[in-house]
Amino acid sequence: MANILTRFNDIVKANVNALLDKFEDPSKMIDQYLRDMMEDLAEVKKETAGVMAEEARAKRLADANTAEVEKYLELAKKALTAGNDDDARIFLAKKQELEASGAGLHTAYAVAHENAVKMRQMHDKLTNDINELKARREMIKAKVAVAKTQEKLNQFANKADAAEDAMNAFKRMEEKADNMLDKANAMADLNSEPVDAAKELEKKYAMGSPSVEDELAELKSKLGK
Repeated sequence: MANILTRFNDIVKANVNALLDKFEDPSKMIDQYLRDMMEDLAEVKKETAGVMAEEARAKRLADANTAEVEKYLELAKKALTAGNDDDARIFLAKKQELEASGAGLHTAYAVAHENAVKMRQMHDKLTNDINELKARREMIKAKVAVAKTQEKLNQFANKADAAEDAMNAFKRMEEKADNMLDKANAMADLNSEPVDAAKELEKKYAMGSPSVEDELAELKSKLGK
């Protein structure tokens, strides 16, 4: 009995928050913890019922002994009233015999009663803890859901920051490419030969204008004349 009381005393004293801190997902763990507590409660109920039954049995035996002691005391009184001292002695001897055996019965009942009180207290404490946990479960799950949403927002914010960094890097590469193209075009201009204006004019005047006779002869040739 002592081991049972110690074990269930540990159960009802369990700290829910300390247990939840050991796990990454409190919403899942609280469901598991609640299932474990319900299993413990079923076992506590079974043990409590057995202890209470033993208490009731011990009480019946103790009460029956008390009733027997009272009965033989009354019989001894009646015998004395009737002037039968020997009968009274027999009744009193029986009464004393019952009182001697009754001491053990009453002690057993006292122990059984104390055990029943302790088991009932643990049963009630565990029941209250379960009810409290049920009431807090949805609140805890809501907090976990909000926390997970916030974590996702943080992740997307990090991705947005990364995208912004990529855009800035792209802009820098684009500016670098433009600068490289400008330098290449400038180098091409520098590498080209300068135009000689005199030579260009020389070509113009060297060609001259075709005569009317020459153009007429060319046209006749084309027409077969």
